Amino acid sequence: MLVIKNIRNNRDMKPVCLVIGAGAGIGGNVAKRFAQAGYHSVLCRRTDKEGLEGLVESIESEGNSASGFLLNIVDTNSVEERIAAVEDDIGPIEVLVFNLGAQIGDRALKDTSYKAFELGWRMATFGLFRAASVLCPLMEKRGKGAILVTSATAAVRGNRGQHSHAAAMAGRRMLCQTLNAEFGPKGIHVAHILIDGMVDAPDTIGKMLGPAEFQRLRETRGMEHDGLILPAKVAETYFHISQQHRSSWTHEIDMRAFSDMPWWNH
Repeated sequence: MLVIKNIRNNRDMKPVCLVIGAGAGIGGNVAKRFAQAGYHSVLCRRTDKEGLEGLVESIESEGNSASGFLLNIVDTNSVEERIAAVEDDIGPIEVLVFNLGAQIGDRALKDTSYKAFELGWRMATFGLFRAASVLCPLMEKRGKGAILVTSATAAVRGNRGQHSHAAAMAGRRMLCQTLNAEFGPKGIHVAHILIDGMVDAPDTIGKMLGPAEFQRLRETRGMEHDGLILPAKVAETYFHISQQHRSSWTHEIDMRAFSDMPWWNH
């Protein structure tokens, strides 16, 4: 859990948004959006120190406030210690964005080892459970807070080769429901946000396809075609959900491009 440069204390005691899974796609854009609204955004990701530095610097270049940390959520006490440090050194966490992916690739059952299957669960479900175990009691004492959880189509539909991912994401969805049942009446807003489509993100679908194929995809479905989910637009929805009045909270939402068929229709 290495702190990268540009960390600063939240001297003005801005509200804090902690983003776990702050890549160049949804996570990084959500962090930027909250920072633009006056939050101190804390960005956490497992690898790519240089990329993390770039995200923090881009937020600060706009006159906003951010910190960055490398965090591997499967490591013992990693997320617990990071939340405690943020609370102590930066300020109370008002919003947690749990944007961590858990995709281990398409694997037949015979090619899915116990270790690989468990890894998806540790990232997607147990990681959220650990974060909530530390943060929910703190939010409960303050009487408010929001936990926004990014999910995937696998949470509601198990596809071929997705044994680990589907089981992990379905568990994540149910965990959101149980957390909401316990902590919603105590002022903590838990929202499960299902991303049902391809996101225009270089560090997810871009890595899977490779630069040339990703560019072709963007030219045929993305850009002016609006057939790929745009992370900056997703970030607007996350921010809106976090600010909802408690008389009309959103607890689950599906997001996809207008041209994509919803998961329940295919």
